[in-house]
Amino acid sequence: METNLRLLRKKHGLSQIALQMKTGIDQSLLSQFETGKRIPPTDTLMLLADFYNVSMDYIMKRTENPEINK
Repeated sequence: METNLRLLRKKHGLSQIALQMKTGIDQSLLSQFETGKRIPPTDTLMLLADFYNVSMDYIMKRTENPEINK
């Protein structure tokens, strides 16, 4: 399942390496999360949702509204 992570990262003008430096999440994991090859664990979802100021449901494409359940 592809997520909205790539869209969010590009919207913020970040490379995967820049995002790694800001969040501490390994670049190879970020790549796998973006392509849907791996599902981020809950703590990582929370970190990314807080970083981008969106809901975890939006990241996982459970909603198109980034504000819902925030």
